[in-house]
Amino acid sequence: MSLIALTKPISGPPSKIVRTQHKPVRNSQFTLRHPGICNGRNWTFYVHTTSIRRRAVAAIGGRVGEGVESGEQNELHFGKIRFSDVAVKRKRRVFWGRKWNALDIGTAGVVGLMHVLCLFAPFYFTWSAFWIAVGLYVVTGLLGITLCFHRQLSHRSFKLPKWLEYLFAYCGVQALQGNPIDWVSTHRYHHQFCDSERDPHSPSEGFWFSHMNWLFDTNAVVQRCGEPNNVADLRKQSFYAFIEKTYIVHPIALAALLYAGGGFPYIAWGMGVRTVWVYHITWLVNSACHVWGTQPWNTGDLSRNNWWVSLFAFGEGWHNNHHAFEFSARHGLEWWEVDMTWYVVRLLQAVGLATDVKVPSESQKQRMALN
Repeated sequence: MSLIALTKPISGPPSKIVRTQHKPVRNSQFTLRHPGICNGRNWTFYVHTTSIRRRAVAAIGGRVGEGVESGEQNELHFGKIRFSDVAVKRKRRVFWGRKWNALDIGTAGVVGLMHVLCLFAPFYFTWSAFWIAVGLYVVTGLLGITLCFHRQLSHRSFKLPKWLEYLFAYCGVQALQGNPIDWVSTHRYHHQFCDSERDPHSPSEGFWFSHMNWLFDTNAVVQRCGEPNNVADLRKQSFYAFIEKTYIVHPIALAALLYAGGGFPYIAWGMGVRTVWVYHITWLVNSACHVWGTQPWNTGDLSRNNWWVSLFAFGEGWHNNHHAFEFSARHGLEWWEVDMTWYVVRLLQAVGLATDVKVPSESQKQRMALN
């Protein structure tokens, strides 16, 4: 344990240290009642309970805070993320001080390889390779991730015919962000435990942790949230079970197809640049949209509306809107909030392919509005 905060004096008769909470929670409140230490006054302070092997305070008769283990990290040391009011409350060691499993190594290897391919892109530029990358950005990013993986599969915001749902889900597989079962499970856990200690990727553990570092510690997600048992609706479908078992084969097949069609320039741009671009616009929703932007809705978390993320992420940057109305197929709720994914959903609805399209009612908006 370690001392992390000291608050204003309180009244009451002198006695001993009294614990005022008895359940095993992260921050426990204690009241120190000892006239010799506190100059005749009582003080309430809190201890950080993540490491019970550390001493909280000195023995009675010493100074408050004496005896805290040297080098102890606590919530007061991390500060705020730059240009924001978001405080980093804890930090998890991802790259060292822990054992990496095979999935961690594989994930880091794939992400690293895609970034390395980007280094070759300027030397292998062709216009056809560039437009292949742009096309795949739309196909895998918009149709695959934002429309299918996120709004349809994770939140059931609308329904599509199965053949079209599976087609769009396959586009999402080619984004190299994991199979649909794992992606949807993690995202549902994010909403269930948003910005708490059990959130898989909260900026409360640092900007870069929420942006991408969490991906490389798969055991942490299991420890916080449990196994992916919140996706029974997907597991019972043979298509998603098949994709889960054969996931890595499909991006490799795409890479082979690209190489056959345009050689290494198509690999550098169609796999490298495109994949890394879609990576980071997706990850910015987890990081930047929980750090910078506006909060028009009373969501009780750190989610923000961020216009510049929305421009690149097909409307996903209206993130406070999304957290206020998770069920909504529309994220850009105002006419000026550009939401390309919503426009595609509306088009699909107009031609009779998207049904049961959900959007918030005016009464629901009024209940969630901050003002």
